[in-house]
Amino acid sequence: MTKMKNKSIAFIAIGALFSLYSCAPVYKCGEEKPAGGIQGSNRLLDVVNERDELCEIVEVKDKENAYLIKNNQQLGITNDSLATRNRELVGEYNELEGNFNKLQDKHQTLQKDHLELSERFSGAITNNLNQGHLYDERIKEKERRLTEKENALLEREKRINELEAEIARQDSIAKRLNQLLKEALLGFDSNELSIEIKNGKVYVSMSDKLMFQSGKADVQSKGKEALKVLADVLKKNPEFQILVEGHTDNVPIKTATYKDNWDLSVARATSMVRLLQETHDISAERLTASGRGEYEPKASNSTATGRAKNRRTEIILSPDLSEVMNYLGK
Repeated sequence: MTKMKNKSIAFIAIGALFSLYSCAPVYKCGEEKPAGGIQGSNRLLDVVNERDELCEIVEVKDKENAYLIKNNQQLGITNDSLATRNRELVGEYNELEGNFNKLQDKHQTLQKDHLELSERFSGAITNNLNQGHLYDERIKEKERRLTEKENALLEREKRINELEAEIARQDSIAKRLNQLLKEALLGFDSNELSIEIKNGKVYVSMSDKLMFQSGKADVQSKGKEALKVLADVLKKNPEFQILVEGHTDNVPIKTATYKDNWDLSVARATSMVRLLQETHDISAERLTASGRGEYEPKASNSTATGRAKNRRTEIILSPDLSEVMNYLGK
């Protein structure tokens, strides 16, 4: 569009120049140049040459435009033909789709009829079977299932009896160890050391007064004596696993060595485990050290007596439960 405007301006300019130089003979667009050329100023000659170039361009564009008009007319005819064919194809498709839907409905009806006939046929066969034979088969099946259930109950009862016997044996071992430890540790006061059985495990509770100085984790001499007596009994009863668990009261502690009560409880349990292993040759595979800090008190921390009970280290002795677990896993 911009080019066309530029051309129009050029033509106007040329016309103006022609008016200015109307006295000079100038040939028109499409005419041959005079043999002797044209007479006039250099400006006129430049304008005439530029006009000739524009005339040639206009002639080419006219030819291109005529070609495009003709081609567009042909494309319009082709488009009309294709649109007509498309409408025909759409009509054919709609007709085929309608026929397909009708056939599909007939197919579903036939499938339904076939299913009903199959069910009637199966029912007729079932009704014609020998009722006595069916009754016998049902009785045999019930007897087989009853036998299986009886065998399963017998097997379960056997396993329960074996499990109860194993648990009783473990309880007996724990009671025997409890008695051995009480006899071996008679030399220690009850406020320093106590022994009890809970949930099939033997709990040996040692006060911090017996084992440690305040805020420290090194076992003092009297505590070492108690550990030696305990270790002598444990070495003779290797079937027990040993968990050493440290406990404190809720009075905060923070030193250069221990960040808090939890840190101190773990350090005390670890110190006792090392003595049992390194000094008394208790197998490391049997030993576990842990700390509960102030989070499992035996008494209220609101009184001095309660806090004293909470400051303790418990040695928890658990019998080997592998046999019990085997029974449970069967």
